[in-house]
Amino acid sequence: MATAFFPNAHEFQVGEQNFLNVVQNVYHSPPSAGGPLKDLASRIAAGAIHDSDERCDAPKCHPRTRVAVQDDLYNWIVDGEKECEQPRKVKWVTGPAGSGKTAIMGSLADRCSANGVLGGTFFFASWSASIGRRRKTAFIATIAHQLALYQEDLKNAISTAVEENPGVFKKNLRVQMETLILAPLRKVAGQSNGPALRGAFIIDGLDECEAVQYHDTTGTSTGTQPSNSVRTNAQDQLEILQVLRAASLDPYFLFCILIASRPERVFREFFDPENNPTFLAQKIDLHDRYDADADIALFLEARFNQIRRRFHLPLSWPPPGTIRTLVRNASGQFIYAATVIRFLDMGHREPPKVLLEAVLKTEAKRNSNPLKQLDILTPTVAENFILEMLKF
Repeated sequence: MATAFFPNAHEFQVGEQNFLNVVQNVYHSPPSAGGPLKDLASRIAAGAIHDSDERCDAPKCHPRTRVAVQDDLYNWIVDGEKECEQPRKVKWVTGPAGSGKTAIMGSLADRCSANGVLGGTFFFASWSASIGRRRKTAFIATIAHQLALYQEDLKNAISTAVEENPGVFKKNLRVQMETLILAPLRKVAGQSNGPALRGAFIIDGLDECEAVQYHDTTGTSTGTQPSNSVRTNAQDQLEILQVLRAASLDPYFLFCILIASRPERVFREFFDPENNPTFLAQKIDLHDRYDADADIALFLEARFNQIRRRFHLPLSWPPPGTIRTLVRNASGQFIYAATVIRFLDMGHREPPKVLLEAVLKTEAKRNSNPLKQLDILTPTVAENFILEMLKF
């Protein structure tokens, strides 16, 4: 029955006014202009997706390098661990700074995307100007938005979930995961006769996620704050890990999850097989399991060839033994080799030949610190950066 306004009223006029539709004391505001998916898209960290414009200069594996580890990860995504009765759907890729984790994850994401087995990606970055890439707040929304593009039925299910739960973005990560991802997956599984939804979610740099603070941490508040009001980065990182673990144990969540981070305490404890024996696939430690020296040598050889052609240097450059020396200095860390090449290729006033001689003079004895050579190189790089800036 329609609701009557001003019953029995007559002989009066009402000018242009906006009225809310009032039915049984429930007030309905008009839907957003772009619909639920437009609302979802406004909540994501677009720069965290593997092929975003913000990641246009992100490191990628040089051709023919890191082939073994990429193949191992891709085969795990496609085939799983067939020898296990219960699929283990979470794998940890770890290694120190400079071991090439982000390059490997980026190249793997491109490969999975090209072959139709990529559910979604999120690349955290502590240096990003986008707060969404530095914190957990946009994590679930970003994954859900990519999942909505994976299949039409899933798109409709996620759209309905957003429409029916407009306040979900202010809920905790567990509720967001259940509402935006797990419930839609169950709904689609129950109404579809097509192939099961499978693929991979690739999460990189989770150790760079910084904590969201919910209380005044400046000391200006006059109220009494809980003694544990300041959240640590590890707490938010653990929250994400726990939510991903819960998703992986849901029987309707058939995606595998790949997480890359440095071997910090919260990750070492979480991925300890004794703490979580049932759902973890065997971890990959880039520093221990894979010898990167051959790949670093391939990378240096290819880049030296490019520099030699660009600057019309003789075929005798670089001098014999240079690549071997740089590989030894790198101690398995791609960041050292990449920094050397960037230093030579920056367009300094000095030619690459002179700059390379300066780099080689920094050689020191090999030691237990894999980044010692980079520590030695950095002042030389910084000095030349300053010289370049003084030109302007």
